Amino acid sequence: MADGAEFGEATDPRLECTSVLASMAAATSSLRLAPLVLSATFRHPAVVANWAATVDHISNGRLTLGVGAGWQQNEHEQYGIVLGERKDRLQRLAEYVEIVRSLTREPITNFSGDFFTLRDAWCEPSPLQDPLPILIGGKGDRMMSLVARWADQWNMWAMPDVFFERSSFLNQRCEVIGRDPSQIHRSTQALVLLTNDVAAADSFRKAMSPRPTFAGTAAQFAELVNEWKNVGVDEVIVPDWYLGTGQKRKDAMDELFGAVASMK
Repeated sequence: MADGAEFGEATDPRLECTSVLASMAAATSSLRLAPLVLSATFRHPAVVANWAATVDHISNGRLTLGVGAGWQQNEHEQYGIVLGERKDRLQRLAEYVEIVRSLTREPITNFSGDFFTLRDAWCEPSPLQDPLPILIGGKGDRMMSLVARWADQWNMWAMPDVFFERSSFLNQRCEVIGRDPSQIHRSTQALVLLTNDVAAADSFRKAMSPRPTFAGTAAQFAELVNEWKNVGVDEVIVPDWYLGTGQKRKDAMDELFGAVASMK
């Protein structure tokens, strides 16, 4: 695959996620912290469980551990990491989440699977939160079954109509295994451009298609948030990539939050 909009430009800088979150845990006191999401292809689940427990202590219990099956082909190719076929990625993630849950919630973990094996493994100190919330990001039918069984939280990029369909399917998967669907916290996001220029908004949506995208005024964004709320979204995450830099970005976020707050 060539670099580009689907995967992110090769020159697009990214700080390493777990290091940033550890730094933010020490530098903040009230923000909820979460990777959205760590790929199960990059780190052993025992390493992630111990990292998560440590950051949960540093943050005084403010970490949500977000994990996913992995998808970014060009990054795996650059680093020589095997991405694998979709069915293998989902099986790996299923084992991954089961192991992380056990390590962060049980005194001893024994596990033997196709991808991972643990014997008399432990994670001490355990997280401050009991249990440490685990978020799974994804949208496919098999992924929804995995979310229903293992996740405390679920996330997917989606506009309200698509979110409603996937959320309804997740409810069905929960009912099949006898789990209360309301136990799963649900979040979503879309690319956001704040603008009063109708032509600029149309151009942005076309450029970003088919990814979930909003372009418009803060008042229009608040209306979209209300639509998300009506289809069962508990939390809307705002990517700030297209909101400018420095003070301009802060002002844009304040405007968006203010518009949403005024509708309550």
